[in-house]
Amino acid sequence: MKERQSRLKAIKTLIKNNIIESQDDLLALLLKEGYEVTQATLSRDLKLLKVGKVPDGKSGYMYALPGEDESGESEAIYVQDFLRGYVSIDFSGNIVVIKTFPGHANTVCNAIDNLNLNEVLGTVAGDNCMFACLREGVSGEEFMEHLKKHIPGIED
Repeated sequence: MKERQSRLKAIKTLIKNNIIESQDDLLALLLKEGYEVTQATLSRDLKLLKVGKVPDGKSGYMYALPGEDESGESEAIYVQDFLRGYVSIDFSGNIVVIKTFPGHANTVCNAIDNLNLNEVLGTVAGDNCMFACLREGVSGEEFMEHLKKHIPGIED
């Protein structure tokens, strides 16, 4: 019983911190966390947790926990805003520079702020460029890795 509770907690954490579109994706993430489960067991766990699917903001769906439909939909909107506005991403030290289409920097900056990335200390927007200051010890590569979890398919 202890393993089941631990697994359920891991499932909740994975769904909160990743955009997961299928049970196969979730099974792969669980395996990385050390949980080897069958698809049938995962289906029962998802049913027990009352996990549902919400629009991901692109053209598909992602898993969400009960009561998180609004936040999942909000995150999908921020992902869309980001993808619609950014042109390129570069970094030096703990500063990330995101170039945007003219007039989109504030929207992209707002998206970064609302994705609640722990790696970001703060952001500043101009007209066609925004800056993000990363927390001490966080590299640009780590930032990109975490950003890609929220925005799959992003190109750097």
